[in-house]
Amino acid sequence: MSTTFRPTGPREFADRWAAALPAGARVGVDGAVDADTRWYADHLVAALRERARPVLVADWSGFWRPRSLRYEFGRDDPDAFHDTWLDVAGLYREVLDPLGAPSGRWWVPSLYDPATDRASRAPRQDVPDDAVLVFAGPFLLREDVRWGFDAVLHLSTSDAAIRRRVPAGDADRVLGGWRRYLELSEPADLATAVLRCEDPRHPAELLRP
Repeated sequence: MSTTFRPTGPREFADRWAAALPAGARVGVDGAVDADTRWYADHLVAALRERARPVLVADWSGFWRPRSLRYEFGRDDPDAFHDTWLDVAGLYREVLDPLGAPSGRWWVPSLYDPATDRASRAPRQDVPDDAVLVFAGPFLLREDVRWGFDAVLHLSTSDAAIRRRVPAGDADRVLGGWRRYLELSEPADLATAVLRCEDPRHPAELLRP
C-alpha cells in the first residue's frame, strides 16, 4: 500500500493537534534527533498554552540512567543506547503512572541531571487534573514504554538527515539504535501521527487511510 504525505508546517500541525488533544493527555514526541523532538514539543506546548491549557514539559535526558550504566559497554554502543539509557521504571513511577490517574495527579519533572551525572532532586509536584504532559525523546513507542502515553507524534527521518542533524561523534550510536528501534517496534504503524522530518522546518504529515 502506498503512503501519502501532505506538506504542513510545525506551527500549523501543533495548532491542529493541540485542539484535538483531550484534557489530561500524556503526549510523546518521538524522534531520532533530540533537537527535533524538543523543537516540535516546544511548538505543541506553545499551542496548548495559547489555549490557556495547563502543560507539563519533560525531556528524556531527565530520565537517563547514570553514566556508569549507560556507558557499561562503551559510549558508542547502539544497543545499549536503545535498550538501557532510559530509566523506564523511574519514568513510569514518577511521571506516567501518576499522570494516568483521573484525579489527585502529581509528577516529578526529572530524576537525573546530565550536567552533573547525579540525581536532579526535583521535587514532587501536584498538578491539575486537566494538565497535558508533553514528553520529548526517542524510543517512545517501544513495547515497554508506549503504554504510558495516550498519544505519540513520531518524526520519521532518513539516515542521511539524522547524520546531518546529530553531532558527528554521536551519529553511529544514534543511527544504530534508531535502526534497531524501527525494526523491532515499527513506530510509524503505532504512532497517533507521523511527520516526515527531513527538514524540521518543512515537515509532511502522513495521511492515514
